[in-house]
Amino acid sequence: MKIQLAAALALLPATLSAEPFSADVWADNWFELRVNGQQVAEDSVPITTERSFNAESFSFEAERPFVLGLVAKDFKENDTGLEYIGTARQQMGDGGVILQIFDATGAVAAVSDSSWQCLVIHHAPVEKSCETVDTPVAGEGACDFTASDEPQGWDQPGFDASGWQAASLYSEAEVSPKMGYDTIDWDASAQLIWGPDLEQDNTILCRLTVE
Repeated sequence: MKIQLAAALALLPATLSAEPFSADVWADNWFELRVNGQQVAEDSVPITTERSFNAESFSFEAERPFVLGLVAKDFKENDTGLEYIGTARQQMGDGGVILQIFDATGAVAAVSDSSWQCLVIHHAPVEKSCETVDTPVAGEGACDFTASDEPQGWDQPGFDASGWQAASLYSEAEVSPKMGYDTIDWDASAQLIWGPDLEQDNTILCRLTVE
């Protein structure tokens, strides 16, 4: 009986070592957050909703160290990367995302900043002049695009992201965050991030290891 009890107790540390965390995310237009490859949150407003700006607050449990995997998307009607196609408002959209995570003591565990490693997996249009084309066609001329699938295991421990770029930082003036952004008390260290181009980078993957 004592041996069985000792074996059972030996399993407890692994079970009890998970910590509770609270998180806030604002995205233009949509995000998904994963921990070690498992989804812990997804934007509740579909990306197909016009002007889908909102903030999400949620909690999760994880054992340190763990990998945060952030998928962020700006709205696009198709692979041209444009929105409002065929109207006077035809244009490239612009993205932006900000995130903060606190542990049970209220201490900052992670924020969006240049320490995140990011990969752009949808970039369009290849030339910004596409937004003035009368009938833009994805894959043609200035309206060409580049797209790739998510790399296998990118959001899990052990993935080699050494070739990824550091997240690009943007000011509030550049992103113009709205509709939910001002409802969150953002830590001073949390910054708006995206790929290298706010307008042409439509889908980005970003990862961070939380120690």
